[in-house]
Amino acid sequence: MRYEVVVVGAGIGGLTTAALLAARGVSVCVLEKESRAGGCATPFAHGGYEFEPGAGLYACWQPDEIHARVFAELPVAPPEARRLEPAYVVRLPDMIDVRVGGASDEEFAATLCAAFPECADAAVAFYRELAPLAAALRRSARRVPALLSATKFQRMQLLASEPRHASKLRARAGDTTSAHLTNTSPRFRRFIDAQLQLCTQTTSEECAYLFAAVALTEPLRGLYELRGGVAALTDALAAAIKQCGGTIRFDTTALRLAYDQSGHAIGVDLLSGERIEATRAIVSNLTVWDTYGKLVGLKHTPPAVRARLRDAHAWGAYLIFAELDAEARAHLPAARILALTDWQAGQAYDPTSAQLMFHVAHEGATHVPADKRAVTISTFTDAAQWFAYHEDESGHEAQDQETLAAWWARLHAALPELGDQIEVRETATPRTYYEQTRRKLGMIGSIGRTPASFTAQAFTHRTTLPNLYMVGDTVFPGASLAAVTHSALIVANEIAPKR
Repeated sequence: MRYEVVVVGAGIGGLTTAALLAARGVSVCVLEKESRAGGCATPFAHGGYEFEPGAGLYACWQPDEIHARVFAELPVAPPEARRLEPAYVVRLPDMIDVRVGGASDEEFAATLCAAFPECADAAVAFYRELAPLAAALRRSARRVPALLSATKFQRMQLLASEPRHASKLRARAGDTTSAHLTNTSPRFRRFIDAQLQLCTQTTSEECAYLFAAVALTEPLRGLYELRGGVAALTDALAAAIKQCGGTIRFDTTALRLAYDQSGHAIGVDLLSGERIEATRAIVSNLTVWDTYGKLVGLKHTPPAVRARLRDAHAWGAYLIFAELDAEARAHLPAARILALTDWQAGQAYDPTSAQLMFHVAHEGATHVPADKRAVTISTFTDAAQWFAYHEDESGHEAQDQETLAAWWARLHAALPELGDQIEVRETATPRTYYEQTRRKLGMIGSIGRTPASFTAQAFTHRTTLPNLYMVGDTVFPGASLAAVTHSALIVANEIAPKR
């Protein structure tokens, strides 16, 4: 079979790219090894229940934001998005709750002053400096979506278009977030660390300040939940592809790229032995490691890229799926609680034992009994530890039970109002994600956004092959569903610009 564009992977990035291309008249085929779309955003089904795979926090669903612009090109309606007020609550180890989002600037400043009286002025000043820089970066991304691959002239034009903030943007480009927290208290820094870990997969000591500016102000602008969860988005995108004449092939495993005698990629070879030809471009919705390690292959991957891949790291996730008595929801401060379980004073922040995200699905959101609510509890873990040698499967099961016991104790210490009204249904480890998606070591989420992420060393949508592109959470500007959608729009515009 021959198509203009072949997309490998039916995650959100691959589906969005394919839907936009198909709507623009491009012949496109999506290859997906699983029987349904979604990738690592696919809901977990267990015992008649269906659980969201994460916190269920979705950015940029306002009118004229990235998702509205994408769906304006598609023949299907977007999923229903409802703004969350608050976006979430951060519960500190001293049991103080900090509401984030759903309030005016003045109300949020008052919240910070009440929660952090020891550094109230510095805490408010930190957020007030972020806001205009984040707004300038969003405007720049709107003008030139592919910021990292922009030409020098384009970057000069962008800075010229932001005369009030250009000097600060240049000056802060190499800063980490911690450089701007020196006048704040350890409590406030941990409050920031927990949010950055959730949103950028890195902490204030490493996270690029400009990236943190966008991530930390997004909840204040408004986060949303989707009716039907993220599955509603994947279903809509898949429907758009088919309505526009595109093809999605499920239960189809891509093996490697096919090359001609000159080394030019001409398509994708399947595990079945079939070859799917691509006359215009190939798009990988795999991780950067799997794009080069599986699709491109060692022979066609330059040594410099292999070295960068060895140094790149992403976190694994350990998830607990539970059912909560419906009446217990009323005793919680919000449907989404980012619980900081340990100050970890005097040491580098380690999220694998200090924070969890507690998410209660809204009524009717998932397949659960009327008197219950589905709960997803997500934590960070070192993915490699789950692939250590075990003589048999009992070793993995023992590790799972030990991790569950530790997090269950931390959960009840952080949220004592749960009492005995919550019950575990299932867990998911990096091994689970690997079996479901074949992502390297089951790692999910983005590569940590350090200042190096804004240099030529960052992984972007472009690869070492001129007709191979990447989309997804491991390429810039990944780190959220909105960023994945942004990366898809970049690739679609490069392959077939909107007329």
